[in-house]
Amino acid sequence: MPTLQWVGKNKVVNHHHEVPFRLLEKKYNFEAKAGALANSTNNLIIHGDNLESLKSLLPKFEGGIDCIYIDPPYNTGNEEWRYNDNVSDPKIKKWLGQVVGKEGDDLSRHDKWLCMMYPRLKLLHRLLADGGVMFISIDDNEQANLKLVLDEIFGSNKMLANFSWRTDGNFDNQAKIKISHEYVLCYAKKPDEFEHPPVIDPSVKDGSKLFKPVIRNTIIKNGPKNPISKITLPAGFPVDFAEGTILQRSGGWPKIHGECKVVESKLVDSVDFESGWSSLSLLKEFIDNKFQPILDTKGQHTTFIVAQSGAIESIKKRDKPSHVISTLSALGSTQSMSAQLAEMNISFDYPKPVDFVAYLISMLGENCRIVLDSFAGSGTTAHAVLKLNAQDGLNRQFILCETLDYAETITAERVRRVINGYGEGSKAVAGTGGGFDFYTVGAALFKDDKNLNEEVGVSAIRAYVAYTENIPAEKRFTQENAVSPHALGATETALWVFRYERDQVTTLDLDFLGSLNVKSLSTRPEQFTIYADKCALDKDFLYKHSITFKRIPRDITRF
Repeated sequence: MPTLQWVGKNKVVNHHHEVPFRLLEKKYNFEAKAGALANSTNNLIIHGDNLESLKSLLPKFEGGIDCIYIDPPYNTGNEEWRYNDNVSDPKIKKWLGQVVGKEGDDLSRHDKWLCMMYPRLKLLHRLLADGGVMFISIDDNEQANLKLVLDEIFGSNKMLANFSWRTDGNFDNQAKIKISHEYVLCYAKKPDEFEHPPVIDPSVKDGSKLFKPVIRNTIIKNGPKNPISKITLPAGFPVDFAEGTILQRSGGWPKIHGECKVVESKLVDSVDFESGWSSLSLLKEFIDNKFQPILDTKGQHTTFIVAQSGAIESIKKRDKPSHVISTLSALGSTQSMSAQLAEMNISFDYPKPVDFVAYLISMLGENCRIVLDSFAGSGTTAHAVLKLNAQDGLNRQFILCETLDYAETITAERVRRVINGYGEGSKAVAGTGGGFDFYTVGAALFKDDKNLNEEVGVSAIRAYVAYTENIPAEKRFTQENAVSPHALGATETALWVFRYERDQVTTLDLDFLGSLNVKSLSTRPEQFTIYADKCALDKDFLYKHSITFKRIPRDITRF
């Protein structure tokens, strides 16, 4: 598979491992005023470097995010917007200098952009659930580069679609060719498991048959891809009239090789029909299923019937119609979204429309529980989640990460106004209800000298070690457990112990082993992993009793 090379790539390919793990520090909680609509309240807004924010989310959310939508800088070179759409931001320049080194002085803006994006995409990939979907807005400046990078991270066969979004609004009349589109690259870890989206393209007219709960179509279809063949309809096959006869015929389609007698809306005898067919395999499955409904590839309940004309027709019933095309339109514009934000007294350049982001999220249907946006900007993704929840009664959760200083004054402020409502008189917009917790990226778990930062507290340290040991969340212990205040968790076959004391050196010895109340567990563990500052037991003893000793802090895994 072709891969993209750029100056500095070798410095950032594994940089996500080197990003210090930092704890999230809760600043406040916000909830809707009394009497508001019910909506999700377990939402997060995080202010801080989004690379560090993403790393801090791993212990709780790795492999658990159902939908990721990001709208990263397009690298257009425009440095006048509130959201600096360039990689010359001082924070990025400082980061490039630290990570890439002197090579960073020679980077083109494309090299810089790729260096900035790559480790963030790696962490987003880790956070994405196996059945999840990632959407990334981009334009022609970096679309080609981004696709190659995503192919490298996800795999070349993991792209679901490269959507083209027609950006409604005014275009530069001075341009030789007016650019009226952007892209949304859509990737999944397991594309085959992505179900047909339960949405219809918003440009479809209201009277379209796509909105009908029942669709009836002939399956007679002749052509190179539908060669003529015979199918035997057995006795009992359903017919759409109660009683009568369909005559044998050799002209027209389908050819009918025998007279069809019908009693009680069923064929009395088996009859051969001949034609080209559009759904032959489904028809055979229906017959094999003794004329009971079957599911087509879209999950629609499907039956077949012989019409009075002699045609065989399919009847499809659907609870959730699906019609998604790769060209997105009729989903609003950045200009209209800016005007809507102005009604909230918020100024922001080129925000994505709420309907646009909501449509993308809706493609996951009820399978979407958590939505992450690590380039949160003005907070459109949160707005879209809250609006969708208010409409369909689901309880999606949003997580926003915003690096820039307006995370509180714009991002969080917009979400507050969406939750409680805004505007006056005829322009008043009702609140969606809901709430969120506002966090900042706090202290690192490890100091520069590789030692533990003991200021973060024992609970945070224990949680980190439990995560690195892959102890299932439901198998983890608090310090108030029957085994030991140092026990981290246990499964049916293993026990993890973290003997840590801030003010003293701890030792793994016989006395400590004897203090463990292993009998309180339902089964005796076969394997023990025990952390301490020192070990007084020899290797043979450890091996004999299936004990893995890990030294604090040297053997605590960095991820």
